[in-house]
Amino acid sequence: MSDSETMPSAAAETVSERVAGAPALPREALEIAAGYAFAGPALDLGALLWDGTCLPDAQIRIPLPMLNRHGLVAGATGTGKTKTLQLIAEQLSAQGVPVFLADVKGDVSGISAPGEPGKKVQERAREVHQEWTPGGCPAEFYALGGLGHGIPVRATVTSFGPVLLSKVLQLNRTQEQSLGLIFHYADQKGLELVDLKDLRAVVAFLTSDEGKPELKGIGGLSTATAGVILRSLTAFEAQGMSPFFGEPEFDTSELTRTTPDARGVVSVLELPAVQDRPQLFSTFLMWLLADLFHDLPEVGDVDRPKLVFFFDEAHLLFGDASKAFLDSITQTVRLIRSKGVGVFFVTQTPKDVPGDVLAQLGNRVQHALRAFTPDDQKALKATVKTFPDSPYDLEEVLMGLGTGEAVVTVLSEKGAPTPVAVTRLRAPRSLMGPLEAGALDQAVNESPLYGRYAHAVDRESAYEKLTAGRTGDGPAPGARAPSSPPARPGPAPEAAGPGGRSRPREDASVVEQVVGSGLFKSLARSVGTQIGREITRSIFGTARKRR
Repeated sequence: MSDSETMPSAAAETVSERVAGAPALPREALEIAAGYAFAGPALDLGALLWDGTCLPDAQIRIPLPMLNRHGLVAGATGTGKTKTLQLIAEQLSAQGVPVFLADVKGDVSGISAPGEPGKKVQERAREVHQEWTPGGCPAEFYALGGLGHGIPVRATVTSFGPVLLSKVLQLNRTQEQSLGLIFHYADQKGLELVDLKDLRAVVAFLTSDEGKPELKGIGGLSTATAGVILRSLTAFEAQGMSPFFGEPEFDTSELTRTTPDARGVVSVLELPAVQDRPQLFSTFLMWLLADLFHDLPEVGDVDRPKLVFFFDEAHLLFGDASKAFLDSITQTVRLIRSKGVGVFFVTQTPKDVPGDVLAQLGNRVQHALRAFTPDDQKALKATVKTFPDSPYDLEEVLMGLGTGEAVVTVLSEKGAPTPVAVTRLRAPRSLMGPLEAGALDQAVNESPLYGRYAHAVDRESAYEKLTAGRTGDGPAPGARAPSSPPARPGPAPEAAGPGGRSRPREDASVVEQVVGSGLFKSLARSVGTQIGREITRSIFGTARKRR
């Protein structure tokens, strides 16, 4: 039985009263329209297409509470994926939901400016019964490491973690595990890994004559593997990657802000300047998502998402990824829904997204696919099989969709899949194109966040400590021990007992005596030092931060 056959007849009758020419429509079209007649708040995507005709009174929508059930926007180049993102993002912002957009091609910055009326826009608005008026969204613009137009986004190496860093360094599984041991060593020794030179200094120390005894103590890490990691780091820095790692580290809670008039801020990460470093920016996006996952509280099902995160060019994230990395992505996507965060992957075909991740996505907007090669044909057939049963010939429909048209299925207010609906999408109200460079720079410089993140800071960390010949546990081999700190003032000594030895107060309890003993204090210092240095790491190996 198809999902459309389960629609209540009452809902279909309600829709038939609204839809122009409804009595002449096939029953299937009425049932599809009824599947999108939601009672609560929803985002408007467009109007139903049936047998080549646009039915403007049969609106296709997504319930607002279901946006945290994740989604997929897919389609061939030039089919309108970016405009779909823009359409959804500006409606979320209007509903008070913050949005994150990765702007890979540089054409999403116009979301902050009102759109320009024109013949095509007016024609599309008339076709889908859209009351189109120009309007922009409150927006912040960011750039990785400050390369490009935007507020610099940086992460410390220790926060980024070994799993994500292994992805950008293109390490294999064994090397990834070894890098994890190096991070563990640095955590225990109090060697803060702020930037790449810190990590390089730690690895260089472990592979040196002085550090080889330490290397043996880590366990499972060979000198040869450590040497490979060091060479990979050196090559990575030589490619100009250093600006992305350091301080001040970006606080991902900035992405969840709203304006005083209760509109959600749209955070646009400008990526054109790093298009030639796809693994870097795709992994950085995963760091942003993982960091949000650590910090946000559990909220369960909410009336509206806390944030909707659009992951553009998603195939770059999954390409050549280790099993551990893919498992971590799957787990993050599965669990972050309960934090009120929705994740939309944007790519060309659903096969770009691993099956375990695809299974977590409840909302689908599928633009046109092309089938020029045998591989394209196989991808088309595979895509059709991922949709619920429908009265459409989806293989034919997906090849014949025009720009700004898509096949849609979402989760209803009850969490059940809606009928498959071929949809003519609405036109965004904001500018469908990039802002001028001058206007973009002005928006960045006038942001209250600019002063907080604009200038990099290089404080004492692992590189400086190892260069000075000392670690968190004392001097490195061959280094001079630092002078002892002055003694801290303490309580007055106890009165001397017989033989000149101090004696505890007569009324002191056994607990007080034990706590005051030298053995206990030594143990407490040891445990305290270990707790202070050991960094709690997540499923991605990223460090949990206290804010």
